[in-house]
Amino acid sequence: MKLKGTELDYQGAVSVESTPAGAKPWRIPYEQQELFLPKSLLRQTEVPAGVRITFKSDSRTAVLHVEGSDVERTIDCVVDGKLHQSVDMTPNQEVCRFDNLPENSSRVELFLPQKKGPLIVRELELDHGASYSHIEDNRLRWISYGSSITQCEEASGPSRTWPALVANHFDWHSTNLGYSGNCHLEMMVARMIRELPADLISICAGINIMGVSSMSERTFQAALIGFVQVVREKHPHTPIILQSPIFAEKESRETHPNKVDLTLQIMRTIVRETVEVMQGQGDNNLYYLDGLEVFGEEWKDSFPDKLHPDAEGYVNMSKQMIQLIEQLGLGTQLKPTAVI
Repeated sequence: MKLKGTELDYQGAVSVESTPAGAKPWRIPYEQQELFLPKSLLRQTEVPAGVRITFKSDSRTAVLHVEGSDVERTIDCVVDGKLHQSVDMTPNQEVCRFDNLPENSSRVELFLPQKKGPLIVRELELDHGASYSHIEDNRLRWISYGSSITQCEEASGPSRTWPALVANHFDWHSTNLGYSGNCHLEMMVARMIRELPADLISICAGINIMGVSSMSERTFQAALIGFVQVVREKHPHTPIILQSPIFAEKESRETHPNKVDLTLQIMRTIVRETVEVMQGQGDNNLYYLDGLEVFGEEWKDSFPDKLHPDAEGYVNMSKQMIQLIEQLGLGTQLKPTAVI
């Protein structure tokens, strides 16, 4: 059985472009790509982080045909919520094969690469005579917006990023909007999140803004408020977690001011105060999460470049997030609010 890339379901994608070569998942509405500036942001929206091809089948094999690339890529096969097989693809490799799938009809998710450029899917090949059906995903929906630390390029595979692990733990549908180097509270991203169905939204802001001095103390808090308020236009009651940056030793960012006199310590205070201000205005579904509680200095050995957690670090970060989300009352207690 062969299915064209354009016939498949891509969960976690915002849109899917039909190209002459096959299906290309995007993490923005691709028809509006010229509005998602700068180009550095646009390039990251092509990376299918958190996107998975989902289906139900009793096929013992699944062979994914993709357009070749000049970079190494990893695709994970998750069966009924458990990692079944991970395939590391060499540059220019176009075929990814998964074997020994369960005999009984199972929920299969093929997690696409979370790094290094776009992916175009040509076709999916299953055993002759095997069953195949689409899966209607009615689970609670979580959107996570952030930087490379949400995209998780250093994770050992695309199903082992911290957002994927957290979503798997709570059995949530996940949309990963981590844009490496490009989390700067762009209004087009806020407008996009506003239009997406969500039962929980998390926003981790600050590390990219600090790194390139794209906002000052004068503009950062106003941008945070504006971003949340735009999302609130169609998510008036959806829980939103506003998280400050995790620990970072690189360039002494914790205490050494950048070009506009911001440090990570100052930014955490601004994020916390922003949440307090908006709570004071009646937003009772806005929650603050201190990045140092998520991954603080005690985990510094997990930062090989003093900025990004390594593969094991992201696994540990997922465990921290699960505990903190539960403490906020937003884990197993989360209620549906998606109405879009």
